Amino acid sequence: MSTPSADFDLIRSLEERAFNAWPAQKSALCGGWLLRLSEGYTKRANSANALRPAVAFDETLQVVEHFYARHGLPAIFRLSPLAGAEPDRALDQAGYRKIDRTLVMTAPLATSAQVSTAHDVVLEATAGDAWSAGFARANGIPSAARAAHDRTLAAITMPAAFATLIENETPVAYGLAVAENGAVGLFDIVVAPDARRRGVAARLVAALLEWGQAQRATRAYLQVLADNLPAIALYRKLGFDEQYQYHYRIRP
Repeated sequence: MSTPSADFDLIRSLEERAFNAWPAQKSALCGGWLLRLSEGYTKRANSANALRPAVAFDETLQVVEHFYARHGLPAIFRLSPLAGAEPDRALDQAGYRKIDRTLVMTAPLATSAQVSTAHDVVLEATAGDAWSAGFARANGIPSAARAAHDRTLAAITMPAAFATLIENETPVAYGLAVAENGAVGLFDIVVAPDARRRGVAARLVAALLEWGQAQRATRAYLQVLADNLPAIALYRKLGFDEQYQYHYRIRP
């Protein structure tokens, strides 16, 4: 999965920032892998992630499967280039299905925010009830998962901005930015279906990037599904370039 030209220091720094930005409620380090737990809500926060693999993968696989079984969850592996090629081969042979190929993209903030911030974007330092409820509706979060989602948001320890874009007194888009050590990450950019394809997402992202600049961030990063071509086109227009990819392996 990795290539000779992969910048592992950059990848590791982006991975660590993303873990902090979307925190797990519980976690464990095992053989250079970070095992994250959050009541089963989102694969990001309930998966095994390579940091600095230090043992043979067959041992890691056994540890991970037992760990998640003990907590009543399926074993999910999130495989970035830090995992190397062997885990992907071994999991494929073990029957783990490959899903959700994702691009990690970055942009220098000096040139990425090319759309003027709209006055109709409201930024809040915490996720209030209105933001959480609106985001859940727009993103189709099941009511049974709302409490876990809200606990994840409350666990964010880095400076954050929860954005709402309002048109005609109606919230139509939501997003989250988290700043850490010179970088700002964008997460959960969602636009209501009837407000899409008219520049709403670009205005929302621009506001979050400008907030990041105010936090003294000099670059931005994000994660986007590889099949979300409209979003990728928007991010490229805003100056984002792909740095690496990851995907998940999960048992059917």
